Amino acid sequence: MYLLGDGAPREVHRSDQHERIILAPMETLEAILTRRSIPKCAEDRIPDRATIQKLLEAAVRAPNHHLTEPWRFIVLSGDALKALGDAMADGNASQGKDPEAIRSKPLRAPIIITIVGHPKTHVARVSEIEEHHAAGAAMQNILLAAHDLGLAAMIRTGPAAEMPEVRDHLGIGSDEVISGFIYVGYPAEGTEDRPLTRRTPADDLTEWRGWD
Repeated sequence: MYLLGDGAPREVHRSDQHERIILAPMETLEAILTRRSIPKCAEDRIPDRATIQKLLEAAVRAPNHHLTEPWRFIVLSGDALKALGDAMADGNASQGKDPEAIRSKPLRAPIIITIVGHPKTHVARVSEIEEHHAAGAAMQNILLAAHDLGLAAMIRTGPAAEMPEVRDHLGIGSDEVISGFIYVGYPAEGTEDRPLTRRTPADDLTEWRGWD
């Protein structure tokens, strides 16, 4: 993908770290227009830590008002997924649902990235909704980076994000929210070319004002 559309590698300078990062060519629009959620992951391949780190580096580049960086991340794999399943089962204990089915939910991917939103509403001129928007942008960056790296990724959040049992297990503070669980792995065989879902054309949802 070419980030600037010209096909040439670029240098990104970090003034605070005095280092240069050479980025591979990127076609940003292609990634956006071809991204889709892939629910089924391969069982014989697991992304390594360095690969997941790339997703997180993409996440923290999301726009956020006054650079509040209203997020943190909890990356779960292995036994940590089973422990999350136990917490989810405990949270559903009074709902009459099959506890084993609930426990198995986090095992649908080898890795779960938990995006924890931390609205910095104490900062002047920063509204809570802007902070939630920023966390959402970070999640989209993760999804796009995963797509670019050939990974399967899907947001699966639901009621578990608000369960006290799950929040306590993950150490979510009273001023934090679970913005989302992103399930990550490599695509299971036959899912790499999963068709795109139908979307309402942008023209049907757009007003053009002041245009000739």
